[in-house]
Amino acid sequence: RAALLARAAGELRGRRHELAALAVRECAKPWAEADADLCEAIDFLEYYGREAVALERGRPLQQLAGERNALHYRARGVVAVIAPWNFPFAIATGMTAAALATGNAACLKPAEQSPACAFAVVQALERAGLPAGVLALLPGAGEVGAALVAHPGVHTIAFTGSGAVGLEIVRRAAEVAPGQRHLKRTVIEMGGKNCVIADADADLDEVVPQLLRSAFGFAGQKCSAAARLLVHERIAAPLAARLAGALETLSVGQAQEFATDVPPLIEASAQERVERAVARAAAEGARVQRGGPVPQAGFFAAPALVVGPPAGTAITCEEVFGPVLTVEPVASVEQACDRVDELPYALTGGLFTRDPRTIARVVARTPVGNLYVNRGTTGAMVARQPFGGNRLSGTGTKAGGPDYLLQFVEPLVVTENTVRHGLSI
Repeated sequence: RAALLARAAGELRGRRHELAALAVRECAKPWAEADADLCEAIDFLEYYGREAVALERGRPLQQLAGERNALHYRARGVVAVIAPWNFPFAIATGMTAAALATGNAACLKPAEQSPACAFAVVQALERAGLPAGVLALLPGAGEVGAALVAHPGVHTIAFTGSGAVGLEIVRRAAEVAPGQRHLKRTVIEMGGKNCVIADADADLDEVVPQLLRSAFGFAGQKCSAAARLLVHERIAAPLAARLAGALETLSVGQAQEFATDVPPLIEASAQERVERAVARAAAEGARVQRGGPVPQAGFFAAPALVVGPPAGTAITCEEVFGPVLTVEPVASVEQACDRVDELPYALTGGLFTRDPRTIARVVARTPVGNLYVNRGTTGAMVARQPFGGNRLSGTGTKAGGPDYLLQFVEPLVVTENTVRHGLSI
């Protein structure tokens, strides 16, 4: 299985430029983002293949004289993979590769916005020698995913998407259908309201470009995108001014244009959601600054800086999933940590400081799954930064990490009494 996944990685690598273009066309990912998406898919195939080989060897157990103990892992059964459109290659491939590496069959239901990218992944696996019937591609809308979740033949559900859908999957998966002889396991990654803390000693020359990429890259359509800047009041005004100026340098345009920083949103409803959120924040007393200019044709939203929103308003609590960043002054890092702790989400977080003691304090307090210090909050790398959230951001599993495959297997312990009374011939 590991060799097959490695061959599939080679298939994707051989079509790298063609498939990156497909993600540009189908999901409006800018070229650099589309290429990174495909490269991550390749990494997942190779990494999970190697991890499966290690898992097959089992884990060591304590041994006593006259006794042999062994820990083995077996496939659970059919895995329903329900993938999002914003990483049409990486996330769909990662969840599917984890299922196949551990010996399961899989049904891949891609987002209705990105079926062609998912089809390319299935093609790569089939060309690599995947046996017929092991992987099914089921394109369609939400009802297809709902049918998979409810089906008694599904053993594991791997989902990445919105919080509302993820919570519904967890609820439905807990129901045991007549004749079902197993409990369904859920591997869930949902959204976030990701906060970046900038202390008074932060290097603003570092903060500004990292925030621009984290908040506005791919029009903020990443679950890990920076959404709130909690900045020490001593530097809040100059940092807000520099961000406002930098906002005007971002190029808003079609994804296939190499100069584009902020592409169109995925669909009209996303554009409407962003505009409603920004208008509401302005009505509630925040000062809104927009980048631009914005093309008239297409689902574009000008990147928005929302300065000084009142605490507890929707823009500070609800996921927007668009190019919007709030700027909120705080009196101290401790107060910033308090605001982070108030949120139900805990996916990614950021911290800019020059003080190692501040880093240690924030690490001890943060509830998030991934904390990025003095860098952007996006761009987790397979095997280097295992990725996944806590609280209502997910089930705590870490994609691209050494424990991820354990979600797709059942453990078996065999204990043998080796003090035999003769041998049977």
